[in-house]
Amino acid sequence: MLVKAYSCAVIGIGAIKISIEVNITQGIRFFIVGLANHAIRESQQRIESALSNNGFEWPRFRIVINLAPADIRKDGTHFDLPLAIGILAASEQVSNKRLGDYLILGELSLDGSVVPVKGVLPMVMLAKEERFRGVIVPKGNIAEASVVEGLELVAVSDLVEVISFLNGLPFESCRKKRKALFQKGPGEYKVNFSEVKGQSSVKRAMLIAVAGSHNLILIGPPGSGKSMMARRLPTIMSPMSLEESLQTTRIYSVAGRVSSESGLISTRPFRMPHHSSSNIAMIGGGSSPQPGEISLAHNGVLFLDELPEFKRSVLEVMRQPLEEREIHISRAAYRVIYPSDFMLVAAMNPCPCGYYNHPEKECNCGPGIIKQYLSRISGPLLDRIDMHLEVVPVPFSKLSQKEEAEGSDALRERVIRAREIQHKRFKGSSPGLCNARMGTALRNRFCELDQAGTALLRIAMDKLGFSARAYDRILKVARTIADLDASQKILPSHVAEAISYRNLDRTGWSG
Repeated sequence: MLVKAYSCAVIGIGAIKISIEVNITQGIRFFIVGLANHAIRESQQRIESALSNNGFEWPRFRIVINLAPADIRKDGTHFDLPLAIGILAASEQVSNKRLGDYLILGELSLDGSVVPVKGVLPMVMLAKEERFRGVIVPKGNIAEASVVEGLELVAVSDLVEVISFLNGLPFESCRKKRKALFQKGPGEYKVNFSEVKGQSSVKRAMLIAVAGSHNLILIGPPGSGKSMMARRLPTIMSPMSLEESLQTTRIYSVAGRVSSESGLISTRPFRMPHHSSSNIAMIGGGSSPQPGEISLAHNGVLFLDELPEFKRSVLEVMRQPLEEREIHISRAAYRVIYPSDFMLVAAMNPCPCGYYNHPEKECNCGPGIIKQYLSRISGPLLDRIDMHLEVVPVPFSKLSQKEEAEGSDALRERVIRAREIQHKRFKGSSPGLCNARMGTALRNRFCELDQAGTALLRIAMDKLGFSARAYDRILKVARTIADLDASQKILPSHVAEAISYRNLDRTGWSG
């Protein structure tokens, strides 16, 4: 007997419908065809044990399973449940009347339990696009599946429940409300900028960086607070929109990082990979393609501490996503695209010992050693970082102050107002466009300088030897500073402040 069940294959952060064709004829062999990976080919043992442990029979016939379209690579253990149901339906142990109406997802344990799987959100979104009536999902994935409205969700904990539903027994839906899953606000953050003593100039630079989504690098000695302040950046970012939340959740879903309780990523991601991370860990890919740290930081912050300690190849591969906001991974067996629209924040010591230009401690590094240390970061990568900021240690007098500094709530309100100005300015352009993402045409239109501002920038270009890309970054940062001041025009003071945030381009810092 021939039957069809339906599941999905995940490609990048999208999904494609897979028809599972099961045919049972005379014989004793078992075949799975259609570019199935090892996890799918191994499913026979899991399925056979699950069936026998729940009172069902493994058909003692020739079983051929085709995963169509046959030219698309299939990966993942979520095929276990639809394969098992297909075999039971083809051997007439379960009704096949509902098989064409539901997408089936789930991994099977040997006792017949249905285990949560990765990539549920893009697969459920596909089910809606393909006009399926509903989706059969593991109970552990119900919060994630509930993000997509307009579908019947059948959350199951074991094989018996699936069979009962397919045989026509009533089944209560346990969908969660999307509004309850999408919780915006700063309540989930455990840190606050009010805890930061001193460092007013650094906080000012971080405010500007977040307001325009500008990339930022912090240079300073150990203990000056670089990492501590970077961790607080998400607390002053504007709340995620539902669209941004869905985009980010799709990435985390494919990576298997969505909580079974929350279902939606509703706060800005903050990713802090170790400097020993490999190329694949950073950009994604591998034998079974997975998003890397660059994509997991989508709509949030990617923080690279001890920047010169990262492999040169890892840093250089970031140049494309910093410009194009997506990462293209091409291998012999596949080609995927992952979104990577993140704000890059990096931190580094000014020299190997960390105390170059320190107000109190002496640096033991010679000029050649310092130059070699700084040269680990290429000029083209530095050009793509809008703001370079020197961080100095906080003196004891400020550390011991009991007066509370400006907190994240107040800073966030200023960011939101600046973003509203940008939203109105770029209305009709790409959704979510901000100052740092302006193309040349928009920059020429919205970053005009008066005569004094032009003269100031010309002097800086001549004296400091800025590149054309640095010129572009300075104009965009100046535009953001003007937005924070609610100024339609970019004033010379805005240009001067933007120029001051190019420390690594100055004589003495250049590597």
